[in-house]
Amino acid sequence: MKEILLVIHMLTAVGIVGLVLLQQGKGADAGAAFGGGGGGASQSLFGARGSATFLSRATAVLAVIFFSTSLGLAVVYSRQSAEQARSITEQLPEAPSAPAPQAPAEPGAPAVPK
Repeated sequence: MKEILLVIHMLTAVGIVGLVLLQQGKGADAGAAFGGGGGGASQSLFGARGSATFLSRATAVLAVIFFSTSLGLAVVYSRQSAEQARSITEQLPEAPSAPAPQAPAEPGAPAVPK
């Protein structure tokens, strides 16, 4: 399950990068806004943007898939870590503790017999 989600996640990330690089930036229209392009300057500067292009819609779909797989991977890995010990110190076997020295029975006697 987690391997499939991870593969989908990685392919989606590569797809988003590719689609973003294919899109034309908003700065490309700046020259047209000051009289250097086809339409009138006021339409270029203040014109309404048409419906979203195929590339921007595809990017939005891939972004939704990316966030969904991110959430799915977080859930899968949190369940996996809940089943295992969280810390390396919790994974170590407990060392046997040394017995505590006994108090002397008599006031002048040594604590450990020789």
